[in-house]
Amino acid sequence: MNPTQRKMVAIVGRPNVGKSALFNRLAGMNISIVHDLAGVTRDRLTAECRRGPEVFDIMDTGGIGANTDDVLTAQVQIEAEVALEVADLLLFVVDVVAGTHPIDLELAKILRKTSKPVVLVCNKADSPKRKMGGAEFTKLGFKDTVDVSAAHGLGIPELMDVLVDRLGLDKDAEPRKAVQTKERALKLAIVGRPNAGKSSLLNAILGDQRAIVSEIAGTTRDSVDVIHQRGKNFYTLIDTAGIRRQAKLHDDVEVFSVKRAIQCIERADICLLVVDCAEGIKMQDRKIAQLILESRKPCILVMNKWDLYHPSAPQKDRIEELTENVMSEFFFLHYAPIVALSAKEAQGLDRLFKSIETVKKGAQTRLGTGVLNRILHGAIDNNPGPLGSAGKHSFKLLYATQVNHTEEEAVPVPHFVLFANRAFKLQDSYLRFLESKIREEFPGEGLPFVLKVKGKAKR
Repeated sequence: MNPTQRKMVAIVGRPNVGKSALFNRLAGMNISIVHDLAGVTRDRLTAECRRGPEVFDIMDTGGIGANTDDVLTAQVQIEAEVALEVADLLLFVVDVVAGTHPIDLELAKILRKTSKPVVLVCNKADSPKRKMGGAEFTKLGFKDTVDVSAAHGLGIPELMDVLVDRLGLDKDAEPRKAVQTKERALKLAIVGRPNAGKSSLLNAILGDQRAIVSEIAGTTRDSVDVIHQRGKNFYTLIDTAGIRRQAKLHDDVEVFSVKRAIQCIERADICLLVVDCAEGIKMQDRKIAQLILESRKPCILVMNKWDLYHPSAPQKDRIEELTENVMSEFFFLHYAPIVALSAKEAQGLDRLFKSIETVKKGAQTRLGTGVLNRILHGAIDNNPGPLGSAGKHSFKLLYATQVNHTEEEAVPVPHFVLFANRAFKLQDSYLRFLESKIREEFPGEGLPFVLKVKGKAKR
């Protein structure tokens, strides 16, 4: 089933009733941050639920009716209202431990007016006594009621039976894995420091205010996964929390958010490092770039707010200055393509996706074994490096090959193995020299290269 045609189930309710825990349980992974602090979830989060006979989408929302000092509350309300509009079915989550709350009553009034099916989910019912406490919610007037404990996984099969029935899914269909396209959707992690424009970029790509955009740093707390089709290609866009330095993490939720963003780097196929080029490249930008390098992930340097970068200067001078500055600051990511754009104005998006496809296509290319060995032997003959005591090469390259990648890797990183005599003599600096020679014939735009040396151990 095409992801744009799948059924959508939205999870709604007041803050801190366990919506995110239920979302994670149905998604089968920890996507949404679960915390006792009310109002932790701010953006709409979407994921696939594969528990039933057919795949459908689920959406977590910001708590409706959050009475906090958070100035983003109004935007959270709007996000939840959008979820009510686009969903095919609504899961109304309440807390049996806390009992009926005035916000529950108000929200029930709103949901009873909708023409869409509503399932009342009485959460935290992890004991017979607590299940009895759910009886008071019958006054809310919903026919379909299920007792669950999202934290412990209790009642989830019963909930799934109701969802399959109300969504009109084929009960007799064989359970199957979600298939988005013939090739799985490319995972693009949008990373960067706070307020660099990551959520603005997500919204520009989608043409929708999917993520909350604010001048307040740290607006995005969860990592948001969104399926996006552009032309014939499908992408999973992962908007992440801004990665800030340790000294500026103010509470547990921010710590979790940063850890989640780092995890997103690990699971991405390509990382889009968003930098505010108008403000200039900061130390934290370089630290995030280092995280991407250490994770050996393909990367594209997205220079956002290009419209504000020396706007009065000639275009050619602007491009030359930006390129020189980026290459200097991110010298260790010299292979990463640079894309200048304005997320706010939705300018430069075609260049970004063209670069993404170039990186993907380059990753599918293999360097022939004969060509690889010719390049390396020629480089060593012309620049042998430090010579041994007898005036000969300190090592001898016997053979080199590129390792085959697995079919599961959408954007495989080129991995080369060098077999050498006295391999311990090959230092990192010389390996970097050999890598530069390989790139002269195999640029591998956006791709880090992995060079490993095997040979006799030092006596």
